[in-house]
Amino acid sequence: MKNISGTERQFVICIDNSGYPASLELHKIYAVLPDERAAEDDFLRVVDESGEDYLYSAKRFVPVELPQKVKQSWVRRVRESTTKRAHFILISCVYTVRAWIAVP
Repeated sequence: MKNISGTERQFVICIDNSGYPASLELHKIYAVLPDERAAEDDFLRVVDESGEDYLYSAKRFVPVELPQKVKQSWVRRVRESTTKRAHFILISCVYTVRAWIAVP
């Protein structure tokens, strides 16, 4: 499965979450975003538990090749959770602006 840039989407499994137990779960599959500069320094740009992408040492992960159906399912899950999170943020911003406007 290719990402927007046309490159093959890469997945990894976390084998070391020391120092990041809230951000990385052991033995969980994570998507890796392309980042040539990070790769030069042996880092991966990983979409972690927060749903955001962060740089982590490549030593914390092992690359894995997933069957096409699993990739499609994973991408669909991420897309749905991102859409829900974006909707929540938008609603929060609207209420914040309304509260700010209503202040005398």
